[in-house]
Amino acid sequence: MGLVLKENWKVLVSRGTYINCIYTNLKLYLGFLRAAALCSSSHHPLDQSLIKMVLPNDVDLLNPPAELEKRKHKLKRLVQSPNSFFMDVKCQGCFNITTVFSHSQTVVVCGNCQTVLCQPTGGRARLTEGCSFRRKGD
Repeated sequence: MGLVLKENWKVLVSRGTYINCIYTNLKLYLGFLRAAALCSSSHHPLDQSLIKMVLPNDVDLLNPPAELEKRKHKLKRLVQSPNSFFMDVKCQGCFNITTVFSHSQTVVVCGNCQTVLCQPTGGRARLTEGCSFRRKGD
């Protein structure tokens, strides 16, 4: 599989210095070390085993890691998905289970004992201490 170097790519030298690659359409078949050696051999005589290629987006775009997808904005993920969810909250007094939206904008109270289960904040609702919860739908 051939790769193509472009002008704005940089080659990282062992001591943290960068060399701009001057060749625009250099097809590579031997990997990144060979490309760095070809780009720098005529102008920069360096130890070729210490040179490697730096790629800013070295991630599989079709199968990104789950933690990377979780950190992205909800509209910029590979498949758009909301950050909100429904959860079952167990009351600490009477152990009654109530379904609560994670980003609820109103105070949720228990149906039996009228204790406060969660309070709204700017984003996610804050659960009261002692209440246990589990995510629904997983």
